[in-house]
Amino acid sequence: MKATHRWNVKTGATRSGKTYMDYFVIPKRIRAVAGKEGLIVILGHTKGTLQRNIIEPLQNIWGTALVSDIKSDNTAIMFGEKVYCLGAEKVSRVDVLRGSSIKYCYGDEVVTWHRDVFNMLKSRLDKPYSCFDGTCNPDNPNHWFYGFLYGKSDIDRYVQEYSIYDNPFISPAVVESLENEYRGTVYFDRFILGHWTVAEGLIYKRFADDCSNDKQMMLTHKPALSRIAIGVDFGGSSSAHTFVATGTDRGYNNLYALMSERCECRENGKQVEIDPERLGELFCEFVYRVIAVYGSPDIVYCDSAEQTLILGLRATARKKGLGWLRIENALKTEINDRIRCTTRLMAQQRFYYMEHGCESLVNAFKTAVWNPKELTKDERLDDGTSDIDTLDAFEYTFERDIAMFIKYE
Repeated sequence: MKATHRWNVKTGATRSGKTYMDYFVIPKRIRAVAGKEGLIVILGHTKGTLQRNIIEPLQNIWGTALVSDIKSDNTAIMFGEKVYCLGAEKVSRVDVLRGSSIKYCYGDEVVTWHRDVFNMLKSRLDKPYSCFDGTCNPDNPNHWFYGFLYGKSDIDRYVQEYSIYDNPFISPAVVESLENEYRGTVYFDRFILGHWTVAEGLIYKRFADDCSNDKQMMLTHKPALSRIAIGVDFGGSSSAHTFVATGTDRGYNNLYALMSERCECRENGKQVEIDPERLGELFCEFVYRVIAVYGSPDIVYCDSAEQTLILGLRATARKKGLGWLRIENALKTEINDRIRCTTRLMAQQRFYYMEHGCESLVNAFKTAVWNPKELTKDERLDDGTSDIDTLDAFEYTFERDIAMFIKYE
């Protein structure tokens, strides 16, 4: 076993098996420092992901008598020791560790952590016997954790790298399915080959290719729908207000783009703001068009940054006979999580758009690109050259249901 350093990290593809052996390493590490001074800590993106990725697999192997659930005070009893289990996406989540010595830390999904959390951790592993084991999927090579793993320094570290092909137990059919899902995107290099690569070029290349070729994603007939949602993104002085309606079938097997509209007003060749009353009228007209073709929407999700405009939509909806319509705040989850879900549904042939009525959304997909000037993280370019507003409205309609669509995650 070569992982005898202060910092031991596995980086590589999803489903590569890199985490499995840690379910046997963790108890060994905990027992090795039992009774010694310092805390035992497990850090992950959130407490929920820790429960799913670490605690539950450990319980399946070792039983709940040796591994408890995470309690309300963010601790668990593991192999006879008290273990702090904390989310590391925000510095405030790990304030309990300030001033404490850590004798062992296990880190899950390290690239999703806040950088200041990791910097604080480095100062807390201050015992001669302190050590860290961790895993991550590759990200941008300009990510701060890449610099820690591969930068020139005298850090006592050991790094293992994995591709999906290093897992001898994964089904070839699953490998082929994942290859097809990620091919043509930055995620193929990262989540299949295990490489740290820069996101560049078209985000939805598969969609653009489909539009130029056989148009398999385009529907000419009305699908059977179990739920309809409308997303609304409010534009500022240099962008437009956008509406997008989507539908899902029973079981969340497919996502359908039903209708989209981009609303902007120009005077003398210059874009001017649409007043709130007119915006409400345009919204209600869009809703009535959706009802006429596909039936009544179940929910409307709006950009939560504009509460005054949301109140205006509700007031106009009541005046126009749509008072029954639920108009709520969008969740506004991580943009890259929304992008990943969309690209995977497209790859799995589970995303479709209607032949007529989705022109603005189709154009938004075809022109969306990664920001070439952002070198430290994946960022969708938002400089007015592509229709980010329509993409936001589209994503608001399904972001709460990502876990339902990507079931095996």
